[in-house]
Amino acid sequence: MDNRANELSAAIGGKVRGERQSRKWTLDQLAEATGVSRRMLINVEQGSANPSVTTLLRISDALGIGLQALVAVPQTKRVKVVRSGEGAALWTGPGGGRGVLLAGTTPPDVLELWDWTLAPGDRHDSEAHVPGTKEILQVREGSVTVQVADQVEVLAVGDAISFASDVTHSYANDSDEPARFALTVFEPGVGASTTAEPSHD
Repeated sequence: MDNRANELSAAIGGKVRGERQSRKWTLDQLAEATGVSRRMLINVEQGSANPSVTTLLRISDALGIGLQALVAVPQTKRVKVVRSGEGAALWTGPGGGRGVLLAGTTPPDVLELWDWTLAPGDRHDSEAHVPGTKEILQVREGSVTVQVADQVEVLAVGDAISFASDVTHSYANDSDEPARFALTVFEPGVGASTTAEPSHD
């Protein structure tokens, strides 16, 4: 990992550890609540892991804090500006594509803005998000194949799509040219059911 990635991993690890300890949860309790292995959680807290977006979502959902809270300095001002190049790169594809979280709001209703690039052949598969989660995507360069459950749509530059993302879904670049898209994710009620004990539902 480069220096920026190392700094991000360390910041995420400190945040996860702090949130877990403030709830008086053991690593085993967090593992049960997230479905993430204890070993992975240890690596995340130590800053030695490069966790997937799926893993980070599971952790942030279980802690009830939203993904943005895991990867950013707490916001103390009414306005927060993220300069070009300062977003958190949370996904890297085998071809060099990147999923960068640019901005987000705090719970309970979390809104995230992402900038995605997909190299030719890149694909990102996502688990179903919590019930009620919705996504809006617009293609800015190239073409993007979006699959939502069993429905597949191929989008060209300027095309947009909105969908409920509480089912499995994916974004792929099946072309020979790079693709880029803006993505907004709305996740309602984050933390609404979080209590002093992890949920076992």
